[in-house]
Amino acid sequence: MPKLIKNGRVIDDAAQFLALDEGQGPEALSLPDGPLFVPLAVWQAHRGALSGRAGLGVWLDSNENVDELEGDLDSIGAIALNFPKFTDGRAYSAAALLRSRYGFKGEIRAIGDVLRDQFFFMQRCGFDAIQPKAGKYSDAQLEEALASLKDFSTPYQAAIDQPEPLFRRAQRAA
Repeated sequence: MPKLIKNGRVIDDAAQFLALDEGQGPEALSLPDGPLFVPLAVWQAHRGALSGRAGLGVWLDSNENVDELEGDLDSIGAIALNFPKFTDGRAYSAAALLRSRYGFKGEIRAIGDVLRDQFFFMQRCGFDAIQPKAGKYSDAQLEEALASLKDFSTPYQAAIDQPEPLFRRAQRAA
């Protein structure tokens, strides 16, 4: 069973990720039982049938806009944001928008080409689950990677996980 980091722990993950094949329309996809992430196009095509389904998440590619989900966030328990390359940072902004602008309280999962060096910063932007590509890390390496969530003890800048900068927190403490 694949593993992921969620809320600072390594856990097993039974969720399946569905993808559309080249030229395949969202209406042609059959949906298996169990925890499931569907592409944005499938969500948009089957919104009525999928709303309220337990264990349902939607995944967005880096070129897809989270604004497309604005009216549906109460019906979605989890959103996965894909990093097609570790150098493509659009998902950081998408996660921050989901938390700050839209107030999304569900799981936001980083998927794709995510590297240990990014885990701390993903957490700062609002990700609470990180799932590297299958085979990228062994179970032991993923356990070791938990330390990277605490790379910096006291971040200076404000972010989703700490909305006030250090100088404001220091003024209040004084």
